[in-house]
Amino acid sequence: MKQSFLFLLLLVIMSCSTRKEIVYYQDIDDREFSTIESINSHPKIQINDILNISTAALNPESVLPFSFNTGENTSMQPRQVELLKLTGYLVNSDGEINFPQLGKIHVRGKTTQEIQDMLEEKLSLYIKNPTVNVRIINYKFTVQGEVRQPGTFEIIEENMTLPQALGLAGDLTINGKRENVMIFRQEGEKREVKRIDLTQSDWVNTEFYFIKPNDIIYVEPNNPRVKSAGFVGNVGTVISVISIIFSAIVLLAR
Repeated sequence: MKQSFLFLLLLVIMSCSTRKEIVYYQDIDDREFSTIESINSHPKIQINDILNISTAALNPESVLPFSFNTGENTSMQPRQVELLKLTGYLVNSDGEINFPQLGKIHVRGKTTQEIQDMLEEKLSLYIKNPTVNVRIINYKFTVQGEVRQPGTFEIIEENMTLPQALGLAGDLTINGKRENVMIFRQEGEKREVKRIDLTQSDWVNTEFYFIKPNDIIYVEPNNPRVKSAGFVGNVGTVISVISIIFSAIVLLAR
């Protein structure tokens, strides 16, 4: 019976999580941070992106011929995003948008800032001192796995960090494997997968500190979670089964 008790005690100890497995940013005190400018970049436009493009000038009437949607002067409030999707500029399969009077303009692979500069240059031939603002309306990312609220999220900001994205999903559950959070990213024809260890902080100085449109974030379940999905559900179940077996052995021995 003493051996049985030690065996059960060993099972309980093995099932316990340690601080090393749970706590984020454990080496943060020794980390030197890079500047935000060195790791952050505006997302590049992809096919099927929807752009909200607003144009302004000293003479408001001068921009009317270059406007065809009701979203031109609409503020980017969350409740208005669905309307803006209907009235925005869809990037077609050739990577182009159809801009009033200017015709088809290639935007794929460019940032919103680059498109703004390009449109202001083109419009300056017809409008005095035009100002253009470009935003991605359907900026979305997906969080899967061991988080409290997995799903696909749409945002109106162009800059969101990985911790903020995980925060929108309710953060990792206690069963999430913090040492192996995967980010699937596609930019143009290039696809890559990055593995992030949230218990460390080296990744905060990389481009993966910021998420990008259409990123997929996957949180792998830890070993106790994987084991609990099997026939023998968890340590409590194991202990119950072993107790029944020993009880049967004692009864038969009598």
